[in-house]
Amino acid sequence: MRRNTLSRRSVLAVTAGCTLVSAGVASVVGDTAQNDDEGISRDSIVVREGTAEETTVYVATADTEGPTAVVVGGMHGNEVAGYTAAGRIADLTIDAGTLVTIPEANAVAIERGTRNDEEGTNLNRQFPEGETPETQLARELWGVVSEYDPDMLIDLHESTGIYAGDPVDGVGQAIFHSDGDDAADAAADAVDYVTETYVDDPLLAFQTGPFSEPDTDPAGLLAHKAARDLDADGFLAETLSTDVALETRVQWHTAIVERLLEGELLLDDADGRSPSEDPVDEEPAEPEPEPEPEEPGDDSADDGDEGPTAESPIARIETRPPSATETILEPGQTVTLDASQSRDPDGELVGYEWCIGDDGSFDEAGETIEVTVTASGDHPVALRVVDDDGSTDVDRVTLSTNC
Repeated sequence: MRRNTLSRRSVLAVTAGCTLVSAGVASVVGDTAQNDDEGISRDSIVVREGTAEETTVYVATADTEGPTAVVVGGMHGNEVAGYTAAGRIADLTIDAGTLVTIPEANAVAIERGTRNDEEGTNLNRQFPEGETPETQLARELWGVVSEYDPDMLIDLHESTGIYAGDPVDGVGQAIFHSDGDDAADAAADAVDYVTETYVDDPLLAFQTGPFSEPDTDPAGLLAHKAARDLDADGFLAETLSTDVALETRVQWHTAIVERLLEGELLLDDADGRSPSEDPVDEEPAEPEPEPEPEEPGDDSADDGDEGPTAESPIARIETRPPSATETILEPGQTVTLDASQSRDPDGELVGYEWCIGDDGSFDEAGETIEVTVTASGDHPVALRVVDDDGSTDVDRVTLSTNC
């Protein structure tokens, strides 16, 4: 039988409707607490309420005392499977303890479909160990995590490359873990289970790897801080984001979480089948952000949490006339699209690529282009910029006309 990995300490279940006291960074919506038919109290916490960064934390507390686990998704907005799986995990049924889920940690980046927010900030570099997090969003998220003081924290990510012992080339299909035999054994068990149960292609078998050392890059990761500041068992799960259907990747993430939580937190849905056992749709359920190419030393397209840090470029589209995206254009009107305000914080831009329409093909190039709108309806345009490290970012606008 699998060894229980959540036995580091016995934690009293947090009662629904309690008030967080971590510098007032978030509020529990106490009047929304509900007890479902499974004997679980469900509550929610609003973080950064009333701002573009507003997001919701979901708390499930079982009647039976037990440990606390935190599951996080959406630290990077272009890692779709992670935040999709976390959203489903928030509804899981637990038999004991407390499950805290933050499905969409970086709401701005998710809305943009980009790794970082509109200022180019990488949220998963804002949690320095032993120090106060560096942005308001990071401080409020950390306030929630530290208040619940989890026994385990699992952060869900994606990568465009497969981990093969060298994180520079990619970190996909891997579970990275904090120090200690318990965390290492739990990661190894989850890797074996998910690979044997859900992975058909041996080239996509999951592997394990340790967290990077405290004084090495990358620094400021949430999972690292939870492990080292709160003595939690920390895990960072990465799936491959390219050439694998979204539902398959979501299934992998969900199965990883379920296996890591198995034991004192026992998860099943209402009909006795866990979400990781749901039938897999081999086609993505919805369009995904354009995968960002990955080069050695680039962590823009995956979490890169065990590899070197690189600043992503920032794509910006300006239009002439300036109101072109806010008004209905005349049939046959020509609009100039200008990418000159795009920038790279740590280098220079070497490519400007344009996708006109919704076919996903970036087949136009140049810092500025002209587009003549003739057909009636909405016409999406995307700009992808590439920097000298091979990192990319995408900005989008929509041009509309009535013929």
